[in-house]
Amino acid sequence: MSNVSTLANTLIPSEIIKLGNEISEKIRQGNSIYNFTIGDFDPSIFPIPSLLEEEIIKAYQNKKTNYPPASGISELRNEVAAFIKRRMLLDYDPSSILISGGGRPLIYAAYLTICDEGEKIIYPVPSWNNNHYTHFVNGKHICIETSVDNNFLPTAEELIPHFKEATLLALCSPLNPTGTLFSKEQLTKICEAVIEENKGRTSQQKPLYILFDQIYWTLTYGDAVHYDPVSLFPELTNYTIFVDGISKAFCATGVRVGWAFGPLKIIDKMKRILSHIGAWSPMAEQVATAKFLRNESAVDEFLLGTRNKIEVRLRLIYEGIMELKNEGFPIDAISPTAAMYLAIKFPLKNKRDDQGELIVHTATITSFLLNSASLALVPFSAFGANKESEWYRLSVGTCPLEEIPIMLKNCDLPLNCSPNKQ
Repeated sequence: MSNVSTLANTLIPSEIIKLGNEISEKIRQGNSIYNFTIGDFDPSIFPIPSLLEEEIIKAYQNKKTNYPPASGISELRNEVAAFIKRRMLLDYDPSSILISGGGRPLIYAAYLTICDEGEKIIYPVPSWNNNHYTHFVNGKHICIETSVDNNFLPTAEELIPHFKEATLLALCSPLNPTGTLFSKEQLTKICEAVIEENKGRTSQQKPLYILFDQIYWTLTYGDAVHYDPVSLFPELTNYTIFVDGISKAFCATGVRVGWAFGPLKIIDKMKRILSHIGAWSPMAEQVATAKFLRNESAVDEFLLGTRNKIEVRLRLIYEGIMELKNEGFPIDAISPTAAMYLAIKFPLKNKRDDQGELIVHTATITSFLLNSASLALVPFSAFGANKESEWYRLSVGTCPLEEIPIMLKNCDLPLNCSPNKQ
């Protein structure tokens, strides 16, 4: 008999952390690595807003170091409500907003609030951590494998057959790891199907809820537009839980201020769960974030600058990859539309590496990229996708702009392989 819980014993380790440890060891040994694995920002390249930083320091100097209320301070909930109304045209009362230490506790609390053991939880892959959260609540995994044809986002046709008796549909747009986002048509069809499903359920049955992670929604490029369920269909207000925060929009991953908003009866239960876990956002950071969000011009200026800095990096790498593809190299990518990620394909299976060894598995591709080209990327398999997927996530949050042309030139992606070498 194991001396730990079944949950602990069966929890799948994070492939991203495992890969990160391998990269750290190579760097420690003196290797130079082009590390595009981290879904984070290098503060020397992407610092948090100066006004936010000043307000955090000021809050600590003003001794704002006590426990915050379980739902978050009222000033911040008021400002989040105003922020949502200005930018999304959604009208949520501050009582329907819950503040936490980033988005993760909020997602976990939503799972715990909605899902009972054995209930069906629908989520597409690749996607971030839904497989782990479903495991935490011992739910029944309904895992929808998506395809590049739909930018790795699920379609209504793929989802609808699984709606019966399901309690949660977990969606993310813009999507981590692909940097793609739902088109209006895609999301409309899904929302219509959820509405129809809930119409057929009795008052004794749980409705089908949508957990909508939109943590990257302010980071869209070109003509790309972010859509959400409630803006498209106000009748989904009672069935949609949004997860959002400052971590990506304001390059503040370590500041730990996230928020959820949705039906009051769900938000209130999530608050009770988190009050026992103690996953609060620090008082000083909440005070500072409230003051920063109130300054609309500072928010606008920062978002514009951040979008520009991320987009130029994504665009440069994408264009470089397309040049290599046009030269005959086995490589592909999806044009960047949102978030800080680029989806890249390395169709290298059954080709030979620079040592003449046959590349057989995705794990071999990952090692080949790292060992032969010093290029560190995260395979989609780390996000629940098929273990043999040849698609990878590239994150530019820690990427110096001047490094990109050097990386593309030195790596000769896909790395020391001549075009179409067999």
